Amino acid sequence: MKLLSQLGIILFFFFIGEFIVFILKLKIPGSIVGMLLLLISLQLKIIKVESIKEVSTFFINNMLILFIPLGVGLAAQWDLISKEWLTIIVSIFISTFIVLSVVALIINKKK
Repeated sequence: MKLLSQLGIILFFFFIGEFIVFILKLKIPGSIVGMLLLLISLQLKIIKVESIKEVSTFFINNMLILFIPLGVGLAAQWDLISKEWLTIIVSIFISTFIVLSVVALIINKKK
């Protein structure tokens, strides 16, 4: 029963995020808004980490399974990907460099 209540908390924030995106007609996924709300709730200690720890650990440990739909989607769009492969590769390298640089700057500022 504990796992169901933990999952319920995460799903609650997911659906709240979806609802906010639907009402405000935002251009970002509702799941992202929901997880940001969950993050804010955790930071403000509205929800304790222990309230979602076991289910969160399960999701993190089994994250690879969540990438299966992505792989299927990529395979389904192979014609488009094969035409734009150079653009995709360049954007991957540029975005990876930007992310690594930002993370390095953040880590250096914390020290």
